[in-house]
Amino acid sequence: MCPGFTYSLVNAHNGCLHLEVKLKGKSAHAAEPQYGYDALEAMNGVLNALYEFRKGFSKIKSQIPGIDSPSLVVGLISGGINTNVVPDTATIRLDRRLIPEENPQVAETEIRNVIAEALESYPGVEAEINQILLARSFGPVPIDSPLVQSISTNWAEIIGGELPIGGSPLYTDARHFSEAGIPVVLFGAGPRTLLEANGHRADEHVKIDDLLKSTKIVALALYDLLQK
Repeated sequence: MCPGFTYSLVNAHNGCLHLEVKLKGKSAHAAEPQYGYDALEAMNGVLNALYEFRKGFSKIKSQIPGIDSPSLVVGLISGGINTNVVPDTATIRLDRRLIPEENPQVAETEIRNVIAEALESYPGVEAEINQILLARSFGPVPIDSPLVQSISTNWAEIIGGELPIGGSPLYTDARHFSEAGIPVVLFGAGPRTLLEANGHRADEHVKIDDLLKSTKIVALALYDLLQK
């Protein structure tokens, strides 16, 4: 069991691909920009192409409840030398979330092709693309597996009702267990959503009552599993 929320069980999650894209041009004096190759201008073209490309993601839907569509976010950007110099380098880092049905290699190739096509309009500028991270997706773990059933049964006893089971757009260390052939789920102390928990923001928190409930559920589930 990896960390999760008290009010749902996660049996699948997205993968994540991080790429660093560095464009290399040629510097020149700002008074004579015609002698340079503006990497920042080219990066603007690349960004527009990537943002246009990601619009098509809304048409791609995962079959796993709780997981919607792939996503792409450019989270970092840097470039230039000084105000009066044509920038010879510009760098971005992008985050591409992969739904479990996707092939990471295909997703990376698509991004590389989008960048290459965009740079055709900027002669003299070349791209260097490096993979920074590849976290593979996992699941779904079958709902009738002993691990899922044990947590579900004890959840109903402690909280009542039927435990919601589905995927998550996050990626976690659960993928390592999955890749090793070990059944794994995400469950633990937490509210219903990341937004409710203020995840990755000031005052990220869990409620004590949720902590107590989830601790009881985990303890009972482990007791049941260890009897088998």
